[in-house]
Amino acid sequence: MNRIHGKHIVVGVSGGIAAYKSCELVRRFIKEGATVQVIMTKNATEFVTPLTFQTLSANRVAIDTFDLEFESEIGHISIADKADVIVVAPATAAVIGKIASGISDNLLTTVLLATRAPVVICPTMNVNMYNNPLVQENLEKLMRTGFIVLSPEEGELACGWEGKGRLPDIGIIVNEVERVLSPKDLEGQRVIVTAGATKEFIDSVRFISNPSSGKMGFALAKEGWLRGAEVVLISGKTDVSPPDRINIINTSTVAEMHEEVMKRLDWATIIIKAAAVGDYAPEKPIDGKIKKDRDGLNLSLKPTLDILSDVGLKKNGRIVVGFSAECENIIDNSIAKLRKKRLDLIVANDITREGSGFGGDTNIVYLIDKSECVDELPIMGKDEVARRVFDKILEIRNRNDSRVSI
Repeated sequence: MNRIHGKHIVVGVSGGIAAYKSCELVRRFIKEGATVQVIMTKNATEFVTPLTFQTLSANRVAIDTFDLEFESEIGHISIADKADVIVVAPATAAVIGKIASGISDNLLTTVLLATRAPVVICPTMNVNMYNNPLVQENLEKLMRTGFIVLSPEEGELACGWEGKGRLPDIGIIVNEVERVLSPKDLEGQRVIVTAGATKEFIDSVRFISNPSSGKMGFALAKEGWLRGAEVVLISGKTDVSPPDRINIINTSTVAEMHEEVMKRLDWATIIIKAAAVGDYAPEKPIDGKIKKDRDGLNLSLKPTLDILSDVGLKKNGRIVVGFSAECENIIDNSIAKLRKKRLDLIVANDITREGSGFGGDTNIVYLIDKSECVDELPIMGKDEVARRVFDKILEIRNRNDSRVSI
């Protein structure tokens, strides 16, 4: 379950053309299980009717500071106190200037002054307005005082100009809100995650690979980022879109992935090897296309580089996590791999079980640490598996730190 579920989110809508996109933002928050209270400035009601937001949120929209129904419980204070997070989308130059100057001349700016909840600002305006030194100074002031400011997207603007000023993609805003609501217990950590499948070419058009979708590795990269870590995602072949706002490096072969991991090893404090890496590659790939022969084709294969073993040899205090996809003797085979590759933790799964293995949205895993303690998890979404993996990593780190202090 995501961290937005059950939260009270206030969406502030100010008077810009992008106000219509905030309808989809409210829909997404509701879909994720949040309660949403919309506050509109009077200018915003010129672009979208309050009834639209009321229908989407199933809550009465707040507009007027002196609304008798809201103010019967001191509305602006009540809204400010209930909020787990406030998102201002779109945030016009006028609203940004008022917030930065401490002006509370409408309900939205009054609530923003009264709240103790985190606030996400989504600047949306003409590119020349956005680049104006006064607007930039106001945005910098907001960031210095703890507001979270998302950079607008570039593209064609409603006014006809091209440049920065578009409302960020709704998915990016939702991810940022989830990050705000996540614990920051990984701050200061630098995480490498590998994901997806590798490809080893037989000829110019054919290759050896496997059905890995990359979903598990992507979930791990996102979870690390949500919890405050710096994350580098090194990905092989995948069939799904990578998580937003993650530094991703695309690779194809085992050799390429090995090179990208090893050259960042000194930077990392945690390495999670979730990619489904091929164990063998054609000994002599053919340049061109092999023609079909009814007598068949014999391939000579050689072992690929062992990324996990090479990382284990140079771990030097880093926490190293591996994955084990097995069809039989799950625990014994995984413990053997844990020992051989000098891992701190191995995530083992039986790929023959329904709800586990390649391609799906769920997984059934065992977490096995160096003490060979086995923690069997029930079937759960890969996002939740990623959460439990990082919980275990922190448990291992805390255990290691306590031994050092002794």
